[in-house]
Amino acid sequence: MAKVITMGEIMLRLSTPNNEKFIQADEFDVNYGGGEANVAVSLANYGHEAEFVTAVPDNEIGECAVAALRKYNVATGHIAKCGERLGIYYLESGSSMRPSKVVYDRAHSSISTATEADFDFDEIFKDADWFHFTGITPAVSDAAAELTEKALIAAKKHGVKVSVDLNFRKKLWSSEKAQKVMTGLMKYVDVCIGNEEDAELVLGFKPGETDVTSGELELAGYKSIFEQMVEKFNFEYCVSSLRVSHSASDNGWSACIYSRDTKEFYHSKEYSIHPIIDRVGGGDSFAGGVICGLVDGKDFKAALEFGVAASALKHTIPGDFNLVSRKEVETLAGGDASGRVQR
Repeated sequence: MAKVITMGEIMLRLSTPNNEKFIQADEFDVNYGGGEANVAVSLANYGHEAEFVTAVPDNEIGECAVAALRKYNVATGHIAKCGERLGIYYLESGSSMRPSKVVYDRAHSSISTATEADFDFDEIFKDADWFHFTGITPAVSDAAAELTEKALIAAKKHGVKVSVDLNFRKKLWSSEKAQKVMTGLMKYVDVCIGNEEDAELVLGFKPGETDVTSGELELAGYKSIFEQMVEKFNFEYCVSSLRVSHSASDNGWSACIYSRDTKEFYHSKEYSIHPIIDRVGGGDSFAGGVICGLVDGKDFKAALEFGVAASALKHTIPGDFNLVSRKEVETLAGGDASGRVQR
């Protein structure tokens, strides 16, 4: 099995129970999660050697975050104990036509103040096969952006494949700042994941006819953007999940991929997800599934189908982590979406 490294921020998630609004809630459900941590958990569940690199405070809450990863067989040996606090995010879970809402409380978190001196990147990447990061980590702070590039330099030094999920977060930085920072990191990337909105806001590619908020898919727009991205950055693959949002509880879910070498554009099968239990982490579960498929040696179409099936299943699971097994994903990807009780 492959060794995959992910790096980013793990946070304490406090979510309202039973789809309550914040103002109604007298208590919160506790989970831990974060983009790259979620990917690591997915890959560990599929049997790969997954390691998550981050910084957490040297206190009981930091230990709880690390324990949440260890519970799902994610390696944590290079997590730094430094900084003041663990980041928090509050989640108000939407339903039907009411969208979910996220409030961040992550300023001055441990990862935002960590530096290269807190990590031995040569040791971390010396026998790794793959490195995954997202656009969230460089958005957290200038120090985190610098740390991300140091990790990327070390990964490439050791011949490691690199994937990114562009993941634009408007509550963390502006499009202008995102483009300034992220464009410089793309030279290290082999596989780029991100929808057309991310491509515009993070990398500056102007959208075609596709409106990602309209509930309609215009695949030609994605193909055009992917071709431009490959031409500029020489990505091996460009990948995007495709969400048709009928409501917060009812989504169509599929994905597309473009191959630099074959110049093929492929659209996956589409799943109807209704009702959605928890869509937070859906994109991360997609990235984890695609990475799993690629490091397994599947062709890019099969890898995409694995990622789509994995992320469709994640929408049925509360919390950030996708806790389905490889067998469960392969069953759904193989066409069994019956949901029948397994006895």
